[in-house]
Amino acid sequence: MPLIVLEGPDGCGKSTQAGLLTAHLQAAGRDVLRLREPGGTKLGEAVRGILLDPATQACAEAELFGYQMARAQLCREVIAPALAAGRWIVLDRFWHSTIAYQAYGLGLDPLRVRAAIDLAVGPVRPDLALLLRIPDAVASARRGARGAADRIESRGDDYRARVLAGYEALAASGDLSPIDADGTADEVSARIRSRLPATG
Repeated sequence: MPLIVLEGPDGCGKSTQAGLLTAHLQAAGRDVLRLREPGGTKLGEAVRGILLDPATQACAEAELFGYQMARAQLCREVIAPALAAGRWIVLDRFWHSTIAYQAYGLGLDPLRVRAAIDLAVGPVRPDLALLLRIPDAVASARRGARGAADRIESRGDDYRARVLAGYEALAASGDLSPIDADGTADEVSARIRSRLPATG
């Protein structure tokens, strides 16, 4: 059964679209599990709290391995068993975020980052991975409306530009399929649904 990943920078609407897509699939009679990264397990949620806490001090390598810790647990404890049981999964972020945020954003060697990712995810691979593309000004306005920024969001424009470059590189390589996320929530939802497998 499909593993569907929604990716993109903070403020692109991933969480909103994950909720809409989950509701659409459930209405179509699918058994759907909605998850987020980092998170989805007791360990993952604890790691999420540490990684996003503005008070946390972590070097680039420590941050990388924190995300892989949460990811490895999620893949083995939740995702792989759910897929084996025939469930659909809508996942808010996956390994693509690590390439964008830690490799491109923090300057870590992409090949070494990919090796860490491969160890963490094991055999789990997405059936559909979408990049929600949105003008940075729109995403920035959305982030501002949410209030206080987390540790990653507070890194500023230069960092965000490197992250966006990472996402575009993933799109160019075919690891992500871009989709226009500029519009109303319903408009974007319809575009996402148009990319679903025929059984969706």
